[in-house]
Amino acid sequence: MKSFKYTINGNAYNVVIHNADDTTAEVEVNGTSYQVQIEAPVKKATAAPEKKAAPVVQRPAPEPVTPIAKPVQTTSASALKSPLPGIILDINAKVGDTVKKGQKVLVLEAMKMENAINADRDGEIKEIRVNKGDSVLEGTDLLVIG
Repeated sequence: MKSFKYTINGNAYNVVIHNADDTTAEVEVNGTSYQVQIEAPVKKATAAPEKKAAPVVQRPAPEPVTPIAKPVQTTSASALKSPLPGIILDINAKVGDTVKKGQKVLVLEAMKMENAINADRDGEIKEIRVNKGDSVLEGTDLLVIG
């Protein structure tokens, strides 16, 4: 198992390669597992005894993933923000619902754990800014309570 951190177009990706053979690789990108098809077989590094050349290793490129939502700067102080980076597993409210402080409105998976995101005040859901399956960073606006 190898772990890598990539930044592509300003988006951070944590990639873990679990298994790889000549045609497929089992990878995990930001907590989501993928089976990746490898177009060319991975060359196995062989070192010649008389030469001390560094081995050449080909790494499979990760499949495209849903872009991570960037934190949205808002003028509304009523937006409920993500406390940590993760993936939205479930949305337990819809626009127009009345919620009480402490009521579960979202489920966020972070570090292989499900975290209940609760309303931080009484009010009505005015806007939901994320969808189920979205990857979010810390500080991203999740929904607006008015």
